[in-house]
Amino acid sequence: MNTEIKELLHDRFPAFESELIDILSEIGSLKTFQEGDELMRTGQYIKSTMLIVDGMVKLYREGEDGGEFFVYYIEPGNACALSMVCASQQKTSEVMAKAMTDTSVILVPIDKMDALMLEYRSWYYFVIETYRTRFEELLTVIDAIAFKAMDERLEFYLKKQAETLDSKILSVTHQDIADDLSTSREVISRLLKKMEQKGMLELHRNQIDLRLLFA
Repeated sequence: MNTEIKELLHDRFPAFESELIDILSEIGSLKTFQEGDELMRTGQYIKSTMLIVDGMVKLYREGEDGGEFFVYYIEPGNACALSMVCASQQKTSEVMAKAMTDTSVILVPIDKMDALMLEYRSWYYFVIETYRTRFEELLTVIDAIAFKAMDERLEFYLKKQAETLDSKILSVTHQDIADDLSTSREVISRLLKKMEQKGMLELHRNQIDLRLLFA
């Protein structure tokens, strides 16, 4: 049994029953990634489910032209629902996952998933809740694309980033935002300038101060 994994599971996944933590400590493995490392890439077969214990992971789709489309973040105490789906159905990934900060994950072999679902109720409910939460986030993204103008999408995006990262000062470039929203840097720069003129935020070099947006 891996004592370090057991302690991380107790800390990050307190809803797991003690017997489940024990078995995950035996079958799981701890892996660390540096900022910018890929955890998952398009076309890759997934052999393990990832439980995030430290750091922040960004999921995004990559277009044929190499552009990126932001899907959602995965934070400590959560898992990658899409890795669960791809692994259980033995399909290749259709998304990319990248470490936004130094990140640690517990890898759970996918061939153990069925047994865990049957034997441990806390794991069953965790998987179901992971699917539900990520599905709702995807619906939110779809709604923003289908029904909101770019200025509304940008405001929604900034608020979501601040909530996810728990910071009202974002260290992000205009190009980063443009990539996530599948638009050009010029469009984002123009809209951010308008928001600054309206007193909604303050722009600094590679930083956006959102405190006025939440005032």
